[in-house]
Amino acid sequence: MGLGLLSEKAEFSRRFVTLGLGAAFAMSPSIVKATQSLSGFYNVRDYGARGDGITVDSDAFNRAIEAASAAGGGTVVVPPGHYICFSIRLKSYITLVLMNGSVIEAADPRRHAGQYDLPENVYVEQFADFGVAHFHNSLIYGDGVHDIAIIGKGLIHGLGLDREGPAPRWHGIAGWQSPEEQGLTPDEARRAIPREMAYEGRGNKAIGLTGCRNILLRDFTILQGGHFACFSLGCTNLTIDNITVDTDRDGIDIDCCRDVRISNCIVNAPKDDAIVIKSSLALNESIFCEDVTVSGCKTSGYLLGTVVGGTYEPSPYMSVDEVGVLGRIKLGTDSATGFRNILVTDCTCENTRGLQMGAIDGGVLEDVTFSNINLRNPVNHPIFVRLSGRLRNFEGSGPSQVRRVRFSDINCSGADGAYACGIVGNPGEMIEDVSFSNIHIQSEGGGTRADARREIPERPTSSLEPTFMGRMPAHGLYVRHARNISVQDVTFDVETPDERPAIVLDDVDGAIVDGLRSPHGPSSAIQTTNTRATRFDRITRLS
Repeated sequence: MGLGLLSEKAEFSRRFVTLGLGAAFAMSPSIVKATQSLSGFYNVRDYGARGDGITVDSDAFNRAIEAASAAGGGTVVVPPGHYICFSIRLKSYITLVLMNGSVIEAADPRRHAGQYDLPENVYVEQFADFGVAHFHNSLIYGDGVHDIAIIGKGLIHGLGLDREGPAPRWHGIAGWQSPEEQGLTPDEARRAIPREMAYEGRGNKAIGLTGCRNILLRDFTILQGGHFACFSLGCTNLTIDNITVDTDRDGIDIDCCRDVRISNCIVNAPKDDAIVIKSSLALNESIFCEDVTVSGCKTSGYLLGTVVGGTYEPSPYMSVDEVGVLGRIKLGTDSATGFRNILVTDCTCENTRGLQMGAIDGGVLEDVTFSNINLRNPVNHPIFVRLSGRLRNFEGSGPSQVRRVRFSDINCSGADGAYACGIVGNPGEMIEDVSFSNIHIQSEGGGTRADARREIPERPTSSLEPTFMGRMPAHGLYVRHARNISVQDVTFDVETPDERPAIVLDDVDGAIVDGLRSPHGPSSAIQTTNTRATRFDRITRLS
């Protein structure tokens, strides 16, 4: 290789790091022409990929990755084209570059010859959904690899991926029998379930990463990403930046991970959660999800494909609770071990459910901050914190704990009048140290005196979803079974008259409300029941 080409390659690498892939290639046209002769670059077409939208190209992708891996690592380039693929297996020190104009379509075993890799991780109990428990049945996956990246302006289209799968199997389900009680091994017990076998060889995730470290995902788009568009389990040092996800189930899932940065992403997920942080037992061990930052992101619940398409059409989807779309930011679908040091900031949520978090499986949620959030037209509670005792966990676990949660500088408009913000624990299991600061919530109002007298049912073993509580007796904030609650400089406004108080405190031990603005005067803005050690100052009626 000549000195000129060597120096140009070095300059390209510098531009790659500082400017990104597209700019680096654009400024170095001779590098594009020369990539076939450069060590470290592996074009999937050189390994047999056709990119014609007909041929199954996953074997060619995997040959290119294996060749790069055998050389100690490298960059696998996917040039423009339409590639039909089953499982693509990442290796350590591999960067997968999706060039602008490239489409990787998830193959469908019903239409294409081949299958996805078979499920791994079979345990005595499967505490998580099928899609959370297994990763080898993904379109693109890494298992135990490190120093990997998927970058570029290409599209991952999960057209052939499943959007559901078998349910968990664990001791908390009525009629459950362990494999030992059935006289079977764990894998034999799993294979004896017809629904499990129906999903053998099928895929359910666009990207699945398990037990990986030092990961970069940047700039690409996922359309219709299967049950989980981008799922990371048990990973460390993960950066997800500037990706767009437009899907009809979960968008970005972070489970049992540490040191995660999600930034500048657009996630549209009308039928499930957009960005969700979990602490499951999918790895059959207790692992915190911690040190996670979500910043500068937008989530939404528009019709599938209309965010990528730019038309932003409303989705008619009604979830099983008949409330509407989802598309939210959420912590705690699974909370077996818990969450620590979580920051969500500078985000916009439009036409989604509200911010939701909690611990319900015996884990701990602590040191969580939400700040600088815009919520527009949430279809349910703008903010909700829940503690419950579902306890999908090892036997003897619990109780759940929630403490030190901060909400600040949050603006919400167009909220449904039925659904106030909520902080709801269990009898004898209190949520602790939650603060609302500089919050503005505008809802449609319309609450009646009958609504104000409603008694909210207790469901101490419920899931995280609060829909069962129904219409709230407050139009702004409902707090029950909690300790040390602080509400400062908060506005709860309504568009139409509302006869409910702005705040209801029920079984609260220690509450400060300082700077509340609502349609009610000081004598009617706050209602308390079985509540101790309170201080209310600067209660102002809005004009």
